[in-house]
Amino acid sequence: MLEPVRIQQKDFFQNEEIDALKAGSKRIGGIATFIGCARDFSEGRDVSEIGFEAYGSMALAEMKKLRGEAIEKFGLLDARIVHRVTTVKAGDNIVFIAAAAEHRAAAFDGCRWMIDELKQRVPIWKKEITPQGDSWVTPHP
Repeated sequence: MLEPVRIQQKDFFQNEEIDALKAGSKRIGGIATFIGCARDFSEGRDVSEIGFEAYGSMALAEMKKLRGEAIEKFGLLDARIVHRVTTVKAGDNIVFIAAAAEHRAAAFDGCRWMIDELKQRVPIWKKEITPQGDSWVTPHP
């Protein structure tokens, strides 16, 4: 069984995550998802890879807290947050967010809120590897 909040090196599979949400409740009327992917161009530079590091236990605790807050704030039936901490190439998956609710508005709102809060609150850092050299990136809201 997949934990609803995880930090992992390996890729995730959105269908498995969605199936896990659906298995939890037949009241779900909508699931909104967000998948963050590595792009090959950022801040005017080509990017070959992106490395992610985290303060593991603190990041996981904050992600769990964030999930609980989203469920309460938006009346979600369930939510999932998965973030990879590894080096990825352009096109690879980085983060998966899903919000399940009775109605689509709550699912959309909860999903967007979770990714926005994750980028602001969770101690996960990214380093872009470029032909000009590596650089740590400040999160964008």
